[in-house]
Amino acid sequence: MFQYAIRRTIGAFLMLIVMSIVTYLIFLATPVDAARLTCGKQCGEQQIQINKHALGYDKPIYEQYWNFVKGLVVDRDFPADPELKKTHPEIIRHCAAPCLGYSANKNQLIWDYLKPRVPVTVYLTLAAFVMWMVVGVLLGIWAALRRGKFADRITVGVSLLFYSFPTFFIGLLLFQLFAFQWDLVSVPQYIEPSNDFGQFLANLFLPALTLAAVYAAAYVRITRTYVLETMGEDYLRTAKAKGVKGRRIVFKHTLRAALTPIVTLAGLDLGLLLAGAPITETIFSFPGLGQAAVNSASQFDLPMTVVIVLISATFVIVANLIVDLLYAVIDPRVRY
Repeated sequence: MFQYAIRRTIGAFLMLIVMSIVTYLIFLATPVDAARLTCGKQCGEQQIQINKHALGYDKPIYEQYWNFVKGLVVDRDFPADPELKKTHPEIIRHCAAPCLGYSANKNQLIWDYLKPRVPVTVYLTLAAFVMWMVVGVLLGIWAALRRGKFADRITVGVSLLFYSFPTFFIGLLLFQLFAFQWDLVSVPQYIEPSNDFGQFLANLFLPALTLAAVYAAAYVRITRTYVLETMGEDYLRTAKAKGVKGRRIVFKHTLRAALTPIVTLAGLDLGLLLAGAPITETIFSFPGLGQAAVNSASQFDLPMTVVIVLISATFVIVANLIVDLLYAVIDPRVRY
């Protein structure tokens, strides 16, 4: 198990390196002039050249990438100009390690801008994850045990209906019904859990339910399919013939065998959502990574966009690593 975990961890680390190089090439090794995007429409050529030098865009792409990677372990200054640091030290922005760069559009260090947004996305994602896993898996098992019956058809039909709706429609619908028409909850706005934990949970409910409705609908159908597939195995028919109780067969044998593909999808979905839920966060005005991604893209904030993409990809790779390690726990044959 230890050797298996080491191999997977090394593979994930190498994937992170490749992903970061590809991301840098896609965004910064293109004909788009990143320095021009920091100026505005009235910016002259001289000012563009000054910005390019100050932000390090006049350096070769490999040097820019190396400076970014080096900034994760050592401090950096923006602008990185020793002469300017001597003559005008007041305009130098010091970025302590780990340094993710500087956004000229926001005149702010990127990590200072993103740091308070990470917990918002994490809370929203975990709340939605718990909702959709509990509801989706349990309803999927319930539908599989009633295969072909009315309850099975209703469950699958409703899940297909919810899965067909786009996220923004479900979010706006829940917003209208729960907050305005039925007046069951107040208009959601993000509140720090340390300030008022009860209000924090209440305001988190609608955004989390919006994400959970879509994913739970998918997991109902996925769980039902794999449970039905597993229930046809010979060893389960043998267990039934020996008089093993139905609940024990379902939860100890059937569900465990069906967990591998479910865990795979759950890990990927969790990793993607930890990178931000742009539509849901925008609808409910939650200041998370998804909302930051929308803002940076609309404002052509290239350094911010690059970092958000890198963080997003890192979440997905780490989620894949966790899934690989869980494989060895769920099915010991995998480690061999």
